[in-house]
Amino acid sequence: MSLAPRVVIVHRTTEYEELVARHGTHGQAAFFLGSRGRDIEEVAERHRRTRQALAEVSAAVPLTWRQARVERADLDRFLFAPEDVVAVVGQDGLVANVAKYLAGQPVLGFDTDPGRNPGVLVRHRPGAAPALFPSVHARNTGADELTMVEAVADDTQRLVALNEIYLGAVGHQTARYRLGLEGDGGVVEAQASSGVLVGTGTGATGWLRSVWQERGSALRLPHPSEERLLWFVREAWPSPATGTSLVGGELAGPAGLRLTVESERLTVFGDGMDTDAVELTWGQTVRVGVCGERLRLVG
Repeated sequence: MSLAPRVVIVHRTTEYEELVARHGTHGQAAFFLGSRGRDIEEVAERHRRTRQALAEVSAAVPLTWRQARVERADLDRFLFAPEDVVAVVGQDGLVANVAKYLAGQPVLGFDTDPGRNPGVLVRHRPGAAPALFPSVHARNTGADELTMVEAVADDTQRLVALNEIYLGAVGHQTARYRLGLEGDGGVVEAQASSGVLVGTGTGATGWLRSVWQERGSALRLPHPSEERLLWFVREAWPSPATGTSLVGGELAGPAGLRLTVESERLTVFGDGMDTDAVELTWGQTVRVGVCGERLRLVG
């Protein structure tokens, strides 16, 4: 007998919950915010909207289905099943946070704070959940296949991200490495920089766009579903031992960027989650390119 469908509701602790946990009571949290010119009522109201959205989405799961909840901090310890329907309740960034742990499961993003969030990835209101869940399970609802980026180290460590992958020194000190493009005549350059950023079309609305704009790049930003990435070296430093000729470009299809560590330690993390990173040491090599898997985001 097959199991009933399961909806996994992904959420994160609200700012209000974090404040009360840190300061002990509502009153103490209010005093802390007040001393910094903020009103706790605005924070508490956003908390109430988030809890209401979670309640609406949870209540919309059909009675014969199973459901589970996972907080953002516990994603790396949660086991998603192939048949799961994933409901992300929160901000756009939470969809990116969960993407790396999935393998083709459909994702529904529910916006808890319309008007405050861009709504690029959390495209639905909680009130739409009762109609969406049965439709997604029956595969009658279309989904966008969003390109992701992956980094694979020579010791088989692997990291996947929806927006971008950052490679740099721990503590944001100067990163030292050798950088080269596959199929580029074997050209490799020793560099010292603030790190390397490799982003997707989804990431083109965030950090990647910021670097692209600041650089004044003539490269076209990729579309979220396009199998093309942009990469930029941040603040490359010219010296007798390090160069600045390879500081940006694109990776299309099977093309890859290879980086060999020339410092004691280098970290690789995706979508801002530096607590879930790949750690590399001197002499190790990591390849970054388009990921074979995609995020199935229901539109």
